[in-house]
Amino acid sequence: MKNDICCIFNVAPHYNAPIYRLMDSELNCDFYLGDRLAYPIELMKYDGLKGYKKTLKFFKMFGDFYWQKGAMSLTLKPYEYYILTGEPYCLSTWVILLLNRLTGKKSIVWTHGWYGNESVLKKIVKKIFFGLSNTVLLYGDYAKKIMITEGFKPDKLIPIYNSLDYNKQIQIREEIKETSIYEDYFSNKNPVLLYIGRIQNRKKVDLLIEALNYLRLNDSPCNLILIGKQTEGTDIEKLVEKYDLEKYVWCYGPCFEEATIGELIYNADLCVVPGDIGLTVMHSFVYGTPVITHNNFPNHGPEFEAIEPHVTGDFYTENSFEDLCLKIKDWISLDVKIRDSIRNKCYETINKKYNPNFQIQILKYLIEK
Repeated sequence: MKNDICCIFNVAPHYNAPIYRLMDSELNCDFYLGDRLAYPIELMKYDGLKGYKKTLKFFKMFGDFYWQKGAMSLTLKPYEYYILTGEPYCLSTWVILLLNRLTGKKSIVWTHGWYGNESVLKKIVKKIFFGLSNTVLLYGDYAKKIMITEGFKPDKLIPIYNSLDYNKQIQIREEIKETSIYEDYFSNKNPVLLYIGRIQNRKKVDLLIEALNYLRLNDSPCNLILIGKQTEGTDIEKLVEKYDLEKYVWCYGPCFEEATIGELIYNADLCVVPGDIGLTVMHSFVYGTPVITHNNFPNHGPEFEAIEPHVTGDFYTENSFEDLCLKIKDWISLDVKIRDSIRNKCYETINKKYNPNFQIQILKYLIEK
């Protein structure tokens, strides 16, 4: 059977493997995947896709612009649809979009779209770039609303959201039970705050440590677990020692065992990321834990919009130590019955649209239409 769909992606991150495997089996795609980006990212095993055809070489040009060697010639192949990473910095994608326009082939770009903090020049570039495609797949509704105000037609903009390894996570979740893992470690029954992800300066984990200290000194003691690798010389241990919080902070370090991660998230009371957030929202929600992060939306990854204030989490005023403490205190004071309701709301958010099953239905609809 001839494949009508050509997928050209800058890379295939490991967390996107489930949706790419679904596309491989249900849409019969051919995959041409980049070998790297300008920054490190863990990739899936490309040869696990039966439609995998070729690895495209990353070639840095100037500034943030790059070219994918071998991508442009794919427009000469007899594909009807091209699904491309919608990255304006990739110059070979510009050429493919232009050639497809001229030859009548369909281009679908998969992209963050608009963040909301674009300069005038970036707006012009993005309008031209996305205007060359037939359809724009977006990671959320936030970007769609902004793009409509920028003059794009609503029916061209299709939110497809994002996903992790949903089926595996659901299987783990069904087997998870409340455990005494935190009570055993901390030797107390304080509410447990959780941070998961790389510990970088832009995540502002230092603000979370300071909030933990304030809450302890003001009769709202909490425990905190930090899951992830420390980078950029964050020196979190020194800050913990400064505030004499060693008994209340568990620097767990990196963890790649999903069953272990599931247990740690499920048994925590609240996930807190004082800085910019993205996939952490989905990871926390799939195991039923609400999320607090800041309210400067253009700086976040698109997954921030999954948070529904007062229902599945909250937004504090960015960089406001006082408001962060207030929001945390409100959430750790909830009744157990309300906590169960919140857990189910988090589940519903992921089950509804942040999963590969929802994404593949969107893609099928587009191709069939």
